[in-house]
Amino acid sequence: MPAVNRRDFLTTSASIGALSALSYTRAADSPNEKVVLAVIGIGSAVPGSVGGRGRQLIRPLSTFKDVEISHVCDVDECFFPIAQKLLSQRQRREARTEQDLRRLLEDKSVDAVAVATPDHWHALATVWACQAGKHVYVEKPASHNLVEGRRMVEAARKYNRVVQLGTQSRSSEGLARAVELVRSGKLGKIPCARAWIAGSRPNIGHEKDTAIPQGVDYDLWLGPAPKQAFNSNRFHYRWHWMWDFGTGELGNNGIHALDRVRWLLNLDSPVRVTAGGGKLFYDDDQETPDTLTVAYDFPTCCVTWEHRVWSREKPHDGLALYGERGTLVFDKKGAWHVENGIEAADKGDAERGGDDWTPHLRNFIDCIKHSSGSNVRRPNADIEEGHKSTRLCHLGNIAFRTGRAIRFDEKTETCINDAEANRLLGRTYRKPFVVPDSV
Repeated sequence: MPAVNRRDFLTTSASIGALSALSYTRAADSPNEKVVLAVIGIGSAVPGSVGGRGRQLIRPLSTFKDVEISHVCDVDECFFPIAQKLLSQRQRREARTEQDLRRLLEDKSVDAVAVATPDHWHALATVWACQAGKHVYVEKPASHNLVEGRRMVEAARKYNRVVQLGTQSRSSEGLARAVELVRSGKLGKIPCARAWIAGSRPNIGHEKDTAIPQGVDYDLWLGPAPKQAFNSNRFHYRWHWMWDFGTGELGNNGIHALDRVRWLLNLDSPVRVTAGGGKLFYDDDQETPDTLTVAYDFPTCCVTWEHRVWSREKPHDGLALYGERGTLVFDKKGAWHVENGIEAADKGDAERGGDDWTPHLRNFIDCIKHSSGSNVRRPNADIEEGHKSTRLCHLGNIAFRTGRAIRFDEKTETCINDAEANRLLGRTYRKPFVVPDSV
């Protein structure tokens, strides 16, 4: 078998694709063995915090006796000691550290990766991982743009990989019972659903470009995005609010609510999307809207999303389904109840939310261990469903950015007779960080 050239591997994604032809025997092929997993992206959740999505994933993953976290990866080396300290409390061996995810993808002992990078890296990391024979848990939203999401689905199917999106409500028993209630017809027709979030995010101010911090591989952090100078307002966590890297509050939190609505109402694709709002409150470097309302017209109902990231009103976030025989209301921590309608006997006690992360990650690991060859067990938040929920976020952002109604063709996944909107469905990539047209 010819050796894979290391330099070529680190230069182009085509080399990663070549790895898919290799046949690996892994511990994960047996339900009785450990899944060897790498966590990609362990940086700060917010400036100055000790949290971070990757480290938040380490906590439940490291409690599983059949999981070994072999690598932690981040472009910013300053987070390695924090992650290692966290792991030392949970497993005997230290994890290997890598700045460049391409190096850990070379390691044939790694069965799976958890991708907790900024949005603009989700698709490429997932595609490369699938091509290298790894299963993938990828954080929400699935992609930075709609075309990337479809490539992720194609990669999962072509390489027979388990790919789970981090929309953990799909593993919630309480939400599953709400789905049963809705599907039972007890609420009757549900022509309208509304989801919202209102919270006080800080004003990030205006920052000047500066030198790249020590220990940061900034070129790698930029990856697929356009070349630009380093700026702290475009880096840790604040990248969420920049179009080159993030998807705004709609992609950051709207994805959770819209995914729940899709599951509850068994929705697929909207036919028309409109949006209104803007930077109406903050004077700072954020590019994405701090105030936004999006309306999604489906064949059977209308769904609206609202966010006001400067507001202190309560409830902080919520979801309501307005049915002819009652209103299903979700409030904090996933609790739900029924108002204004059906008999008390049909309401049941208020369902309380809980820890959805652990069962969601457990579902991912179980699917890996019970998949073999082309027989892949689909996880609760399979990338196909994750892509369909994420594309709602993309379409809402496109409707806002173009300032007009978007009509969407589900079969082609394009906007009808709208060249400007269709340009926003994808992006131009910076070589060699290219999401390929064909995976």
